[in-house]
Amino acid sequence: MATVAQWMAGARVRTLPNSVSPVLVGAGAAVAIDGFVWWQSVLALVVALAFQIGVNYANDYSDGIRGTDADRVGPLRLVGSGLVPPRFVRLAAFSFFGLACLAGLVLVVASGRWWLLAVGVLSVLGAWYYTGGKNPYGYVGLGEPAVFLFFGPIPVLGTLYVQTGQITWVGLIASLALGSFSAAVLAANNLRDRPTDAESGKKTLAVRLGDRGARTFYSALALAPFVITVVLAFFSLWFLFGLLALPLMLRSVQIVRNDGRGPALIPVLKDTAMAMLIWAIATTVATVLS
Repeated sequence: MATVAQWMAGARVRTLPNSVSPVLVGAGAAVAIDGFVWWQSVLALVVALAFQIGVNYANDYSDGIRGTDADRVGPLRLVGSGLVPPRFVRLAAFSFFGLACLAGLVLVVASGRWWLLAVGVLSVLGAWYYTGGKNPYGYVGLGEPAVFLFFGPIPVLGTLYVQTGQITWVGLIASLALGSFSAAVLAANNLRDRPTDAESGKKTLAVRLGDRGARTFYSALALAPFVITVVLAFFSLWFLFGLLALPLMLRSVQIVRNDGRGPALIPVLKDTAMAMLIWAIATTVATVLS
């Protein structure tokens, strides 16, 4: 049976900035229009974290039973390694989805914005069918667009809207940067796994674009948030604080553009997620100050 440390590895803890960062920015946008409610922001964070951990376990389960995790580089796979029976990993995935739904339901009841239930259902379906079901959309190259949506506009604007009933221009524009960061994390992951994904029939966007195209795609996603930072600076120069994350991102882009492969790409995932968190903190502070 897997240890606690191995279960944590399966949860992909290093990728959790993907869920923390959008909630931070959404909460900052709520502060900016005097609509911040701390406990609603905490619940939004619980939704985001539980949702992502559920996604990570669901992917471990679905890829594991398909055999596409057999020869992967990177973090431990619970099912693919044979450490944990698939049914237990599936149970873990749905337990975290249940926690996310429970926290989300409290938010919906408290705010009275019942239509957000549809967003929650869409999110859970999107999480499961990314690699689950008979025709997972992650196997046909739609993973990055989905991650852009579910870890960018939906959590940023959801956190903002559930507290204030409003969508602001700053919140909307910042959500595009967070979506780009999150998609870049997945693009780096898929670039690393491109050879084995191609052999197993998993046609991710990296497989479809080819090696050079996948590297260009990652670079574009990784640098897009800093173009958005300049756009946000037209609202307030405080937003230029977001450029503090640029050196970390440039290092990752350099590794990718210099044909880094396999284990050499693992730091790229970590640095991309960390750059996202730094950008989110800087932008949240800028939003409040502005």
